[in-house]
Amino acid sequence: MSGAQGTPDAETAGRMVEEVLDRLASSGDRAACEAAEELVRVLMEFYGGGFARVMDLLERRPERPAREAVDALLADELVAGLLVLHGLHPQDAPTRIAHALDALPQDVESTGFDPATGELRLRTAGSGGCGCGGSRDAVERAVLDTLASFAPEVTAVTWEADPVSEPVLLQIGAGPPGSPSSGPDGRPAATTAP
Repeated sequence: MSGAQGTPDAETAGRMVEEVLDRLASSGDRAACEAAEELVRVLMEFYGGGFARVMDLLERRPERPAREAVDALLADELVAGLLVLHGLHPQDAPTRIAHALDALPQDVESTGFDPATGELRLRTAGSGGCGCGGSRDAVERAVLDTLASFAPEVTAVTWEADPVSEPVLLQIGAGPPGSPSSGPDGRPAATTAP
């Protein structure tokens, strides 16, 4: 018996997998047979983990409206990745990219996505902290990992230079009381550079 839209049901799919594995075993290529069995095992773990996550997310608040339940599923990396993999995710690529970037602990913003090439242009938003190479590497790794689940259409990420903000220069002048570089109390006055 077949499932929705002509897809095989669980029993038929299991039988088909067994037939393929049996054909590989009869070929005498032990390495190919072991690789195929490993592939089936990894896929079963992947899909099993996805279904377990779906059930967990739905059972947390079973009374919530359907729209909230769907939103919770779409916000989960594993579930979203499965939906995207099978062309079932209801959101377009730019929406999923924005969601992925919002999920990051760092402020990263998109400056454009080219669906024809798969290139996503990004820049860090706000302060970049100390500017250490390690922190930039960590941001890039987190971005790539998150995009892999939510937006696999992104095949290349280009980082644009961060906008340079003018630093505020605080000048403290020391001069005798009453001089232009002193405050009314005689202490040095703090001024910002023009």
